[in-house]
Amino acid sequence: MRSPGFALAFLTMPLVVLGDSEGTWCYDSQDPKCGPTHWKEMAPACGGPAQSPINIDLHLVQRDPTLGPFILQGYNAAPPGPWTLENDGHTVLLHIDTGPQSHLEIRGAGLPLPAYRALQLHFHWGGPGRAGSEHSLDGQRRPMEMHVVHMNTRYQSMGEARGHPDGLAVLAVLLVEQDTDNANFSFLVSSLKNVSERGVSVNLASTFPLASLLPGASGLSRYYRYSGSLTTPGCQPAVVWTVFEDAVPIGRAQVAQFQTMLQSGLPSSHPAPLTENFRPQQPLGGRRVSASPGASIRAAASVPAPTLARVHAALLGLWLWQSP
Repeated sequence: MRSPGFALAFLTMPLVVLGDSEGTWCYDSQDPKCGPTHWKEMAPACGGPAQSPINIDLHLVQRDPTLGPFILQGYNAAPPGPWTLENDGHTVLLHIDTGPQSHLEIRGAGLPLPAYRALQLHFHWGGPGRAGSEHSLDGQRRPMEMHVVHMNTRYQSMGEARGHPDGLAVLAVLLVEQDTDNANFSFLVSSLKNVSERGVSVNLASTFPLASLLPGASGLSRYYRYSGSLTTPGCQPAVVWTVFEDAVPIGRAQVAQFQTMLQSGLPSSHPAPLTENFRPQQPLGGRRVSASPGASIRAAASVPAPTLARVHAALLGLWLWQSP
């Protein structure tokens, strides 16, 4: 933690873009003409199988004993910087991959080998008083969702990784509002005013432990796993998703700060606040969602024995009545 008097310094940086340039796309809140229903026109994978996000039905998940604890490298200390904070007009991104000297990696937890290196984290949110998470548990969405994006170290670039089903691993953290600020988000949220306009990025003068934004030690063992896609164009099905069961608290006023970010508008219009920057949920199809040993699951609703007995008796009577 930094002392309250810690001085923050920012240096304007050129725009850094790690996302796809799959033509012009947006969310329905920005312009329905380029919203999610039209993404497949510019990125065909967006209309394909194995898409994300999804609702995780706890009656359908299957326990998987191989989903053990995460091994987090470099997450518990403030790593060397610099980190770059960017408003790309669709979200706020924190670029945390600083090249060969970066040692922020995850492994274990049933992830494909050898390891995954952290690249960036970004956020999805709703409008005032409305849910904004992309994933949901039993249909319950949260005000915000944070994605920590990692690339498999066997691949040399994001372009290469996006072509393989094990190319990326994303940690999805649901954020729930509370009345008081979460101090672990204070440094990041206080920096948002420096990237309020689309296309602006700043170099942060200091870093912080990424573990401080994740669920606590016990919460890291409660998660759900499935194979899916990027939730923005090009929607490549290249993501091993981890959705944590435990939501992380964030202050109501801190959520409101995200909702003041400006998106791009028409040249003749005034920039509008960026809200509702989430993709609608996608069909699960034939995919399996697995639960770690510590995560909650719900048994499928069973019919009480007396009811079954009455049904069997009724069926038997009907058969006897119809018999010659």
